[in-house]
This record gives sequence, structure tokens and C-alpha cells, in this order.
Amino acid sequence: MTIAAILKHKGSSVTTVAPAATIAEVTHVLAAHRIGVVVVVANNGELLGILSERDIVRNLAEHGASALDLHAEQVMTRNVSTATPSTSVVDATARMTAGRFRHLPVLDQGRIIGLVSIGDVVKARISQQEEEVDSLKAYVAGGP
Repeated sequence: MTIAAILKHKGSSVTTVAPAATIAEVTHVLAAHRIGVVVVVANNGELLGILSERDIVRNLAEHGASALDLHAEQVMTRNVSTATPSTSVVDATARMTAGRFRHLPVLDQGRIIGLVSIGDVVKARISQQEEEVDSLKAYVAGGP
């Protein structure tokens, strides 16, 4: 199973912010959409970074309330691991687990086409394993 299969089921909506957005603005976006991460993009749509609740909390701990005046580009994670539609779910899971991050932007020819979470990839892996078990049970039982 590939990331393309997850996006086909989940959709390709990605919430983005400009690099100049303040952290206060970003928190409103996160709350309004009930999400834990936004992708920071340039005017031309280029991926610049990713900004999570964890990033915000770390900066609040370091800077106090003044962290809310910082800009997304000052707080975001810049070295972002990405996937493509053809990335396998197994590979995505392994990268997310090894890197200890929960969201993976999906790029196609350098353009953001989706975002998958660790929950998305775990759900896909479980579904895939259930299908394999059902197939093996049918084979052993002599079914179709």
C-alpha cells in the first residue's frame, strides 16, 4: 500500500500558513481547524517548514507570552522529511517512528499534495494486515 492510497481515502487538504504569520495567528488556525500542525509555505507554494503544537509549546516555555509575537518561520521545523505518492506505508511508518514526528507532507514534483499523520499510516497498515489475514483464512478454508 502506498501514500497515494491513503490520500485517495483521506483527501488532499493541507492547511498552510505564510512564513510571516505570527504564532498567535497560527494557534487560531490550529484551533479553528482542530488540527495539530500546519505547513509553512512561500508565496509560490514551496514547502518551507512545518509547525506543530510541540514547536509552539517549546517556544512558549522558552520565551513566555512573547512567543506569540514570533513568526512561523522563526519557530517552524525547517528540515522536513517528506513523502511522495509512491512512498510505501511501511517506509513512511518507519521514517516517522525513527524521526519521532507525527506528520509527513506529501510532495509530487515539488508541490504539496497532501499530509499524512502517524494515525493515517497506522490505520492503513492495520487495514492492510487485516486484508492479508482474511485472504489467508479464505485460502486455508478453500474459499475464493
